[in-house]
Amino acid sequence: RTILCYDDGAGPGSGPPPGRDVTKSQYSTACTKMYGQSLSAVALRSKKKKFYQLISAADAKAANASAQEALLCKPNTLDPKKVKGKILACLRGDNARVDKGEQAFLAGAVGMILANNELTGNEIIADPHVLPASHINFTDGNLVFAYIYSTKSPRAYIKRAITELGTKPSPFMAAFSSKGPNAITPGILKPDITAPGVSVIAAYTEAQGPTNQMFDKRRIPFNSVSGTSMSCPHISGICGLLKTLYPHWSPAAIKSAIMTTAVTQDNSMEPLLNASFYEATPFSYGAGHVNPNSAMDPGLVYDLSLNDYLNFLCAIGYNETQIEMFSEEMYKCSKPAISLTNLNYPSITVPKISGSLEVTRTVKNVGSPGTYKARIQNPDGISVSVEPKELKFKKIGEEKSFKVLLQVREAKQDKNYVFGKLIWSDGKHYVRSPIVVKAA
Repeated sequence: RTILCYDDGAGPGSGPPPGRDVTKSQYSTACTKMYGQSLSAVALRSKKKKFYQLISAADAKAANASAQEALLCKPNTLDPKKVKGKILACLRGDNARVDKGEQAFLAGAVGMILANNELTGNEIIADPHVLPASHINFTDGNLVFAYIYSTKSPRAYIKRAITELGTKPSPFMAAFSSKGPNAITPGILKPDITAPGVSVIAAYTEAQGPTNQMFDKRRIPFNSVSGTSMSCPHISGICGLLKTLYPHWSPAAIKSAIMTTAVTQDNSMEPLLNASFYEATPFSYGAGHVNPNSAMDPGLVYDLSLNDYLNFLCAIGYNETQIEMFSEEMYKCSKPAISLTNLNYPSITVPKISGSLEVTRTVKNVGSPGTYKARIQNPDGISVSVEPKELKFKKIGEEKSFKVLLQVREAKQDKNYVFGKLIWSDGKHYVRSPIVVKAA
């Protein structure tokens, strides 16, 4: 937590930050509490929560550095004479977050406030900083810098980090997460899936310090880590558990089970958001946030064989010599090549549609016998229909095909991607497939 206290000093530049309507008497004792995140092992040394002078890193620049470079708290950009004994406000971007903390520490700061830039929005991360620190979002960061320049003597205090559970909204998409559309094969939705990847508690070998920086001599058995390095093992572990539960399932079936049971709502039962708290799309989360328990009983799966993948390579232009590298024997591409839109993938992506297009899919029953009915959430300006509208399965392993007809209802001027969903349900299972379409 970061607590800022506004100074009541008179004179030019003093007074509350813009937008805060307080009287003189209120202002002398007014404090604003801002909630950030940190794994700082140490707290500010103060018996009575002494408020320290607060300075923008831009105003603490070294003689040979630019204000912008100093604001990012890059190496050799800060003047220790200006920083020593103060809390330093740095801006996120370019260099590592923990590196900014090191630079603040080396310059003599007693603490650091790390403010997000506009790109990273509300995504704040608990890092193991080497000094008392608090990572705050873009909006709060703007208030901090406004406060600094609103008074002659800005002051702040950083409280010791505590653990909070049940935060909302959660999850939401990290600013650093990879985004679609698929630049290589636009007809295949990427990403496929999203999984926990921010501030995840992970075992550490102690071969490195928690910041992974050379200066960090600390050693801990567990750390809080963010990135694909965390979301990937979540999905890998779930794949391993599904393979143990269903040894005969193909990789495609496992992938389908994970994708079609994913959720697109957060713990407030609202649509998943991005780091700026705008509604995210399948280009951020793919099919959604992984839901392992539901993946154990998906009802239906979209399966693929080795030949399906080889046909896919044919369709994107691989010749027979190149394809032989992926196959144990010669494989002859069919003429004409298959349409990529008909690859039996758990999502439907059409990067260019003019008029109408028919797409074929096949689902395999991996649950109890039952009748599945199709439900459509139409993308904006696109009409989607399914034939047949019901699929009746009598046994496990039974396969049935269906066609999806997409028709452009309205010609959008901006011609952006629009998003919808196909859901097959027997009342117990909900087999969801994202629909991603862009009109030509």
